[in-house]
Amino acid sequence: MDMSRFMTNWIWTPDWTAQDKQEPRIVYFRKILTLDAAPKTLPIRITADSRYKLFVNGRFVQKGPQKALDLKEWYVDTAELAPYLREGENVVAVEVLRYPAYNGSTSHPNSNDSLLHTETPHLYVDGGALSGKTGWKCRVNREIRIVGENERPAPIHAQEDVTASGAFFGWKTGAFDDSDWQNAVPKLFFDMPMADAPGNLTPRTIPPMAYEDKRFEAVSAVREGGEIKEAWTALIGKDIPVTIPAHSTQVVELSAGAEECGYLLYAFAGGKGAKIATLCSECYAYPQPPKPTITGTMMPSHPKKGDRTDAENGQLFGHTSFYTAAGCGTADKPVEYEPYAFRTFRYIQLKIETADEPLTVLSFRYRATGYPLEEKTRFAVSDPSFAPIWDISLRTLRRCMHETYIDCPFYEQLQYAMDGRSEILYTYAVSADDRLARQAMDAFRRSQRPDGLVNADAPTVKSNVIPGFSIYYLLMVHDHMMWFGDKSLVKQHLPAIDQILAFFDRSLNELGLVGRVGGKTMRHKYWSFIDWSDKFEFGTPKSTDQGCGSITMESLLYLYGLQHAAELADFAGRPGLAEEYRERAEALKTSIRATCMGEYKGQKLLQDGPGVELYSVHSQVFAILTGVASPGAGKAMLQKTVGDAELAQSSVSFMFYLFRALEVCGWYEKTDELWNLWRQMVKNNMSTCVENDTDERSDCHAWASLLCYELPCVTLGVRPAAPGFAKVRIAPQMGALTKAEGDVITPKGFVHVEWKKTPEGGCDLHYTLPEGMKIK
Repeated sequence: MDMSRFMTNWIWTPDWTAQDKQEPRIVYFRKILTLDAAPKTLPIRITADSRYKLFVNGRFVQKGPQKALDLKEWYVDTAELAPYLREGENVVAVEVLRYPAYNGSTSHPNSNDSLLHTETPHLYVDGGALSGKTGWKCRVNREIRIVGENERPAPIHAQEDVTASGAFFGWKTGAFDDSDWQNAVPKLFFDMPMADAPGNLTPRTIPPMAYEDKRFEAVSAVREGGEIKEAWTALIGKDIPVTIPAHSTQVVELSAGAEECGYLLYAFAGGKGAKIATLCSECYAYPQPPKPTITGTMMPSHPKKGDRTDAENGQLFGHTSFYTAAGCGTADKPVEYEPYAFRTFRYIQLKIETADEPLTVLSFRYRATGYPLEEKTRFAVSDPSFAPIWDISLRTLRRCMHETYIDCPFYEQLQYAMDGRSEILYTYAVSADDRLARQAMDAFRRSQRPDGLVNADAPTVKSNVIPGFSIYYLLMVHDHMMWFGDKSLVKQHLPAIDQILAFFDRSLNELGLVGRVGGKTMRHKYWSFIDWSDKFEFGTPKSTDQGCGSITMESLLYLYGLQHAAELADFAGRPGLAEEYRERAEALKTSIRATCMGEYKGQKLLQDGPGVELYSVHSQVFAILTGVASPGAGKAMLQKTVGDAELAQSSVSFMFYLFRALEVCGWYEKTDELWNLWRQMVKNNMSTCVENDTDERSDCHAWASLLCYELPCVTLGVRPAAPGFAKVRIAPQMGALTKAEGDVITPKGFVHVEWKKTPEGGCDLHYTLPEGMKIK
């Protein structure tokens, strides 16, 4: 039987071993394309499991595919090759990174938590003479080991340990001899489940990532090697080569000027056996002694952070990759090395140790990458301290936007629901772009579990459930309704939202509150994270260990979800469901008032758990936002709790909600004091916003990009008053400012606002609306 008619354009290497299945591997594919003339257009469709990078004649074209959201479909990209092709011989090269397949229950120790993987490793190419069925040659590069930091399983598991032999030198060029490479083997139609991944191909839903070639700005320190700062400055600025003599060591630290996400690009010659250790770091910090764990063992402490640029007294901490040179390459034909995954860094430390030969570094640059966020909103306000806060906030948002929103680019790179809800709102406020937001909502919807909750982060290869985070997903859908008014999107998500609310409804206890649905991380199947307050235990209120174990914040989040879901149901034309949600909300509100109200220093406050004498800012904030407390009572509650060192305070992650409560209760001027946290970030020479103000683990966490929302939507006061911005509400909160003006982007166009505070304390307000927009 002629099997060729059953061949597909999904191809793979024939020498895939049992060991290859257990390790992240890089596989090279290349194909020679001979053309009589350079074409005006030559599109192909391309995808791979897990990632691909596409090159034509040695030039980078694009990477992909878009991250899968589940294993029912697989994204495929279109690539236009014509700009890279020429008359005569062309080399199309694809570098595929394959992670071990997800086994269905836990993540593989050598995996990548945010990348779903099929059971079918593959490269797919469809496009005339470049289609996958014939002509592709391939080889596994086992010289590259993809490892986690310190050889431990890591959420992104993308560091590299390379011992190069020279066997792949120049593999993307026509001069390379691939005679000992194997022919790629097409998969058969019988092997491809067409209703699931990877056979079920769907076009990407977000734009391709943006790329920009950049240079490092300065040499921040030389730790070893003598007077070499001037030479390295010339290298990074003008590509003037640096030669490290045989049997010597140089340790140099380079500054990118600000935190970046990018692909590191090395070019060097000679230096057989030279070892290059590349440490990527967010900042200079100060080492701290180890600390004991609850088992008595010692564990490393997070370094203390202050001035992030203090190279004189600080050290660089971070992730390290290793490369051992093969010794090939010349100035005319250098070895070019690019680690597969993008790195996050503000500073790079290069430690180069040569063996018997000198190593010449010809250039060291990077290709910056990220989601193509277009900043459209502009502003000017009376407080000059806001301008640098805006700069670091917007940069943080950009660094946390890739194929998904991510919590932090330096560590997990996971799309969390609490982080994502804030990041999405910030994106709307500065660009009115909802493409990445749609991806996020779809990812969480597809992660829904049989009990109704969605995963705390998605897409992901493992379960991680934080009950309250399901409500933040619900709020994403509500936010999109108000900004864009897409009824079909709301209808698509409403069944998932109903299942979430059903979970909480089933979890009500005899007090009418949400019972113990979670607890401390790793001690309960679900983690009841609320905030990184230093009075909570790893993000969880201590009330979980007292009384009935009910956490008031989880009841408040459920209440907040019901209230917003009722509006979603109304918009979707489901008035009966909306009424049911409102009835459930009123009953829950009554129960919270009856069982969770206590007294602290003469002030009535909501307790962190029913009958438990523990209090936090968090419960008061959501009491105000849900209407459990009136604005007047809520103001007194916040005045008693905000800043009280004995009580759990809001960390950076919760500030968005504290600011909303201050606005509702008429105490927004308090935010001027709270902005001191960001002013301190600027004073500490941060280029992005810190994850939290407790341990400052990460220097880049976009839930802290709060000013991206506050200035357009609160200071200038532009927010939707009806779904899809059919009506706009313009209600500036002056706070401590005396004047502000700007243009705020909305899905319907720009709204221009300017105001001044009058001598009497009023607001002299003027605005201009786009055509067709009505004001409430």
